[in-house]
Amino acid sequence: MVARYIRVNPQSWHDSGNICMRVEILGCPMPDPNNYYHRRNEITTTDSLDFKHHNYKEMRQVMKVVNELCPNITRIYNIGKSYNGQKLYAIEISDNPGEHELGEPEFRYTAGSHGNEVLGRELLLLLIQFMCQEYLSGNQRIQHLVNETRIHLLPSVNPDGYDKAFEVGSELGGWSLGRWSHDGFDIHHNFPDLNSILWEAEIRNLVPRKVLNHHVPIPEWYQSKNGTVAMETRALIAWMEKIPFVLGGNLQGGELVVTYPYDRTRSLGITQEQTPTPDDHIFRWLAFSYASTHRLMTDARRRVCHTKDFAKEDSTINGAAWHTAAGS
Repeated sequence: MVARYIRVNPQSWHDSGNICMRVEILGCPMPDPNNYYHRRNEITTTDSLDFKHHNYKEMRQVMKVVNELCPNITRIYNIGKSYNGQKLYAIEISDNPGEHELGEPEFRYTAGSHGNEVLGRELLLLLIQFMCQEYLSGNQRIQHLVNETRIHLLPSVNPDGYDKAFEVGSELGGWSLGRWSHDGFDIHHNFPDLNSILWEAEIRNLVPRKVLNHHVPIPEWYQSKNGTVAMETRALIAWMEKIPFVLGGNLQGGELVVTYPYDRTRSLGITQEQTPTPDDHIFRWLAFSYASTHRLMTDARRRVCHTKDFAKEDSTINGAAWHTAAGS
């Protein structure tokens, strides 16, 4: 790995005071001249991708350049604004941008809900560039994805937090600066706790007679003007209600693992408990599909980020079995 941009942030991750050096590296993998056999998933691109950290203006410029390069398959739009008034830009990649086609699945990737976890933004910007350039070059796999799927990529959910962390710098900012929205909300855990509503209805035998288990409405109190909900969260919810997504993923920093729902434990007072959804086999397969084709997740020699070795579980875990979190 040849790295061009490195920030090192010492943090205290444990009550005992042990220090973990958190390093976020954005770089280009280089072939090992001593390794004759190439791993099947060690694929590198020859495209001239833009490997750097992008601030808000530069992020918008990358999206604009891609849109100009691939105008027939891309569309830039915004889903709302941050607390400080920055537009939350998304880019759509599809053979008919702006149109929902019957039978064509809608997919989304989001990143940067914690503003100081910056690699998600860069990964999505690289994905945007890669898909455009590979589509133009005739890559059949990419062309199939674009023609048969409507893909939405939102690189920065929390641009205010990103700016706050960037202004101070990781060397001085600490792990929490920029994590939350400008008005203090953890956007990742700011969504309504629909799990508890469903489980309570099941206990009272109201499912499916009065409460449907495939669509639990958002409570009115949550959507009120006085609700403790970030502007960014409201924008995300409105976006998800407008577009019938069948699948979505969110990129975060801090660990090398794929989590799948549920994220909240069903048993009260229990902080770690396997809590599967009725579609658990599908979510487990999706999580494994991602992790099994990731260069580092499949490397048995990689170091543990903190204290838990997720490699023992194929680098996937049920969210509630890791740590319970309502509204995520």
